[in-house]
Amino acid sequence: MLEILFAAGLATLGTAATSLRVLRQYERGVVFRLGKLVGTRGPGLIVLWPFGLERMERVPLRIVTLDIPPQDVITRDNVSIKVNAVLYFRVSYPESAVLEIENYLFATSQLAQTTLRSVVGQCELDQLLAEREHINKVLRRIIDEGTDPWGIEVTAVEIKDIDLPQEMKRAMARQAEAERERRAKVIAAEGEYQASARLTEAAGVMSSQPAALQLRYLQTLAEIATENNSTTLFPIPIDLLRPFFDRIGQATSPPPAAATPTPLEGAGAEPRLPGPGVENMPGTELDRERPRQRR
Repeated sequence: MLEILFAAGLATLGTAATSLRVLRQYERGVVFRLGKLVGTRGPGLIVLWPFGLERMERVPLRIVTLDIPPQDVITRDNVSIKVNAVLYFRVSYPESAVLEIENYLFATSQLAQTTLRSVVGQCELDQLLAEREHINKVLRRIIDEGTDPWGIEVTAVEIKDIDLPQEMKRAMARQAEAERERRAKVIAAEGEYQASARLTEAAGVMSSQPAALQLRYLQTLAEIATENNSTTLFPIPIDLLRPFFDRIGQATSPPPAAATPTPLEGAGAEPRLPGPGVENMPGTELDRERPRQRR
């Protein structure tokens, strides 16, 4: 009798071991009865038919972090780069994740790799660097549409790193340096323009008040003296030197041309000589008559 009870107890324990399951809060069990889907159970204690009549597959519902390996991609502007990303997804419908796909983790990883190469290959390098958030949204939408029949929901896709060739890095560094120099030149030119406008206004104020120019001159001398400088410059106004320049210009100017005698009307008329003392000028009739009188 004891042997029968002992055997019955062992059978009961074996039946309980094959029929009792405990599922955690984040797990669900897809139950098959004789190979046919019965439904989804859990969480908590699950009772199955013993002796393998019902089988259960556990499916976690937590968000899975999937690392996408680096992919060699050629962008639309023919730049060879390496891009890797990270994918976040979770199982929304455990039955579809078990029935529709053999291994949803491997399938999701392969789909993410091919989608990453396809999307990045359609973008230019500048667009990939500047519009990364937009590209992440496009990747998420495409992968989510591909995994939707499998009962998988993609929550986010993030591009982690973009590995550029060394030649491209140097070219980008030169471009950034040139852009910085252009900005510096524009800022310097803008500063010169504003300074010239202010100097024009200051010149207008000083022209109306001559004493202001003298005060400015004295202030400049005071600033030079505070720097312990042994050389002091005294600017001389150009107006003080202008009379000397005018006198030098008059001395170097050519003399005016002599007036030529104007002949009188009529043949044989003598030329009219200008002014008194004409007899002393050479070349006149009086000079030609004086030698005759001496003879």
